Amino acid sequence: MLDLSRLNPEQLAAVKQTEGALLVLAGAGSGKTGVITYRIAHLILDLKVPPDRILAVTFTNKASKEMKERVEQLVGRKHCKGIVLSTFHSLGVRVLKRDIERLGYKRNFSIYSTADQVGLVRQIVREVNTGNKKYDAESIIWRISGTKNKLIPPSRFVPSPSDDVDMMAALVYPRYQSALKAFNAIDFDDIIMLTAELLQHHPQVLQHWQDRFGYIMVDEYQDTNSSQYLLVNLLAAGCGNLCVVGDDDQSIYGWRGADVANILDFEKDFKGCRTIKLEQNYRSTGNILEAANNLIGNNKVRKAKKLWTASGDGPPIDLCVVQDDEEEATSVVERIQLERFKRDIPYSDFAILYRTNAQSRAFEEQLRFEDIPYVLVGGTQFFERKEVKDTISYLRVIANRLDEVALLRIVNFPKRGIGDGTVIRINQWSLEKECPLFEAFGRVAEIEGIAEGIREKVLAFHGTVLDAADRFAEEGGLAEKGKALFERLKIEEEIFRTIDDAKAARRKVENVEQIVNSMAGYEERVPQATLAGFLEKVSLMDEDRFSGKDKKDHGRDAVTLMSLHSSKGLEFPFVFLVGMEDEILPHKRAIYEDFTVDEERRLCYVGITRARQQLVMTRTLFRKKYGKLQERIASRFLEEIPAAVLNVQQSGLTKEVSPEEQVKSADSFFAKMKALTG
Repeated sequence: MLDLSRLNPEQLAAVKQTEGALLVLAGAGSGKTGVITYRIAHLILDLKVPPDRILAVTFTNKASKEMKERVEQLVGRKHCKGIVLSTFHSLGVRVLKRDIERLGYKRNFSIYSTADQVGLVRQIVREVNTGNKKYDAESIIWRISGTKNKLIPPSRFVPSPSDDVDMMAALVYPRYQSALKAFNAIDFDDIIMLTAELLQHHPQVLQHWQDRFGYIMVDEYQDTNSSQYLLVNLLAAGCGNLCVVGDDDQSIYGWRGADVANILDFEKDFKGCRTIKLEQNYRSTGNILEAANNLIGNNKVRKAKKLWTASGDGPPIDLCVVQDDEEEATSVVERIQLERFKRDIPYSDFAILYRTNAQSRAFEEQLRFEDIPYVLVGGTQFFERKEVKDTISYLRVIANRLDEVALLRIVNFPKRGIGDGTVIRINQWSLEKECPLFEAFGRVAEIEGIAEGIREKVLAFHGTVLDAADRFAEEGGLAEKGKALFERLKIEEEIFRTIDDAKAARRKVENVEQIVNSMAGYEERVPQATLAGFLEKVSLMDEDRFSGKDKKDHGRDAVTLMSLHSSKGLEFPFVFLVGMEDEILPHKRAIYEDFTVDEERRLCYVGITRARQQLVMTRTLFRKKYGKLQERIASRFLEEIPAAVLNVQQSGLTKEVSPEEQVKSADSFFAKMKALTG
């Protein structure tokens, strides 16, 4: 018999409810993985269900592997033989390998990687594009992917007439699918779409898999999209024993197709199903849960639930109000050093969570400045991002015209009609004349074989660099000069011209803005700031990467930096939730596109519930945009957190607030904010 004594009453009920449809609403930190694994073990050991009759599906290989290991610990490896514990895609491949021939493919089909997809789509775009407009292959793949996730074949794809990328995707999609089939290949979205097609249109295939599985469990059900939803329903229609586990309050992937309605409507889809709520939290303190409960309660369309803990209130949540984003990074890093010294805890206990990856720049710089190891999860280190390297290369050439690696990177960025053939010819001439490449650009009139129009473009580029060098040679205004240079180069326009996905383009533009902000921050720290000094600081950041120091230091004992989207499923003793301002969290795009900002609120809820012992929120009064301070508004989500659990602190403000004023205004959060901001 399986020992179930460690389960609380609700967990136990979920484990023992094995027949029929079951919805387990599992709040953050409520032990949902344990419920699934104990449920599987109970079926095998207590109810003697053959292991090969059990299917458990989740979203990631890591989660699937963890589930399998925990089941093996409970029942022993020999009793696990035949259980299917897999991701949706692994399950789809299993189905397709048996019967994909019914769809006109061979069993030895290939699965195309993203790189394979990009290459194929680029080729098709070249064939069908009759105009001069450039199209980004990844943007087109994203549109096709979203269409496949809704189970829409090429014949039924209706593009938006006002959206050029959508129109191009409509042209590419049928040719792309035909090419894949000709190559006996599928992509990752096809795995689910073709599996659903097999089950829908081939009754014998559906019957086989319905007979195979008598008990089906789905983890993170709130993250399912239309195709995954259909797949689950088709399989479960046979046995009727479907258990889905999830939390609508943690549905944060709507932008990639997840439909929170799947979990919200489960009780409608499966009449007579039982619903069990897991509300006891084993992760966070009472004050953290109080903040989370009050925040998420403002979402009107949700399943009512309230997290609670038996571990006590814990310390209040610190809200640190600072002057600007540089002060924000400094205060966070100082707090890490202080807490590590006071508590004797490792760096790995700390996590810095932010809404957008562009926010990482100031924290990366400050952590490196203090020689604190960190690991960046789910993103590229700031100064390694392409648009950042392109833009920094201009500054390198301005500071050092002999930097030919940087020169070659920028000669046709932004596009100015200087092709590879021209650059090769100038480079050959510079070698023959034994003169630096940049000098050769200035002497392009002496080089034969280059058209007059191209020579003019080369000379214009050469003059732009020299003019910028003269401007940077003057004292002061480093950030202003950088901003002016990037505006003259029209880098923002170039990014939007070459990237059709407006959201992706905006993220890249924000990263370019952060370069100017970094220059402004450098000026504030260094009285006589120079371009060479700034570039030296950037180079020293790269030095750690090339020396292998990153690999050694960024192991287990390192501060974690990650976006809120990447943080789901993780937990840390000490969490910094930074940038608590409107237009950051909630994101400005969400504010103007969805006035309820429900998904942004769920994202904030996820961030809060990552903290186990201490949560620190930060907001700035001003934030740099292209090096200039702009006034910020406190996040509307702060209003939804009870003042009783907040400890408002100030750091680096130009206006100090007396203790008497703080005590006097302690009854109201906004009174506190007014006292702090004047």
